[in-house]
Amino acid sequence: MSLVAEAFVTQIAAAEPWPENAALYQPLRDEQILLSDNAACLAVQAFLQMCNLPFQVVSRPNAEYMSPSGKVPFIHVGNQVVSELGPIVQFVKAKLYLQWCDDTTVQEITYPRYGCPYPWPLNHVLAYQKQWEIRRKMKALGWGNKSVDQVLEDVDQCCQALSQRLGTQLYFFNKRPTELDALVFGHIFTILTTQLISDELSEKVKNYSNLIAFCRRIEQHYFEGLNRDGSARLPPPIRRKILRS
Repeated sequence: MSLVAEAFVTQIAAAEPWPENAALYQPLRDEQILLSDNAACLAVQAFLQMCNLPFQVVSRPNAEYMSPSGKVPFIHVGNQVVSELGPIVQFVKAKLYLQWCDDTTVQEITYPRYGCPYPWPLNHVLAYQKQWEIRRKMKALGWGNKSVDQVLEDVDQCCQALSQRLGTQLYFFNKRPTELDALVFGHIFTILTTQLISDELSEKVKNYSNLIAFCRRIEQHYFEGLNRDGSARLPPPIRRKILRS
């Protein structure tokens, strides 16, 4: 394990040894989970796999409200509850923008997914509140008035920087994976495998072959052959999609 990974594990397990019954909490169903939340969940799962730490995945419809920070996923480790591994800033901004600021995506994908666990009219009220919250954040970050083309250009620049940093290495810091690898995997994999109104976002990522190979490598090494409900196995349809991309 890298020094960076060791520091993170020490932080969340300082009070006691890592238990066998550690639990990672995430939203309940595939049709409920949002793009950015799915990326965060995959990133945390990948990181824990890289650290060889035992855990089980616990899916709850109210996982967001169980989290101490209001964000998913979160980990229950002994007496510790830890949330938010830390996102790749540009990717998170882009996904939030497309989910909550692009009107077509909001109406056809985001509202139905976010509101599906709740009865009417609560589903509409909560979705509207979430959209208002995200749009306020986007405005504060200077993304409130960006066009879709500008967002896609930012994503492309971010992919270019990641691609150049990775180069021909197995991982971003050569032979050993760190939380950066877990984060990049979670976000890129989600972009590649989540259906949106347009494929423009995933097509930007597909321009960088070493990032695609990087995702395949982590997927095959850390996810295949594991039980989805017990750890982090990815469903076969999603695996096939990325392997053919």
